[in-house]
Amino acid sequence: MRTEATNRIAHVFTLFDANGNGVLEADDFDLMANNVIEAAPDADKAAKDAMRTAFRQYWTTLVTELDANDDGKISYEEFEACVLSPERFDSTIAVFAEALAALGDPDGDGLIERPAFVALMTAIGFGRPNIDALFDAFDPTDLDRIQVAVWVAAIKDYYAPDKAGIPGDLLVPGPAI
Repeated sequence: MRTEATNRIAHVFTLFDANGNGVLEADDFDLMANNVIEAAPDADKAAKDAMRTAFRQYWTTLVTELDANDDGKISYEEFEACVLSPERFDSTIAVFAEALAALGDPDGDGLIERPAFVALMTAIGFGRPNIDALFDAFDPTDLDRIQVAVWVAAIKDYYAPDKAGIPGDLLVPGPAI
């Protein structure tokens, strides 16, 4: 497992721990889903429902795979073990990536404009300099848009344990930004 992957996962864990209590719980994912959906006012009901379903699937996968003592809480160590295991988490990430990108493309043209991207990533909790660096790494068009497929692939790469030097590394705060 690459250090970069561990850093990415550690950062996303802190973002998903919405109440800051050091563990993930169902309420964290409900709150995150609401925040992300609110950041996409132009998305249709189907896209919003798909995002809510994707967050629920994310949580369900974690709790089903990891919550051996049935306390409804996932520690960082448990989280890392699951999300960095492609055989356990790839299908969940694929659903999540497609749903998030669909929110950013309300007109269905296959392109996401920077304001929509920034709004969604800010709602998740990423920092603005990191968001802008990531968007720019996707080589936006002259109209400041990126392809949905590029973002979906990048989200999947973010959770890949063997990837380094990827655009998603720009989301982790540190000296590179």
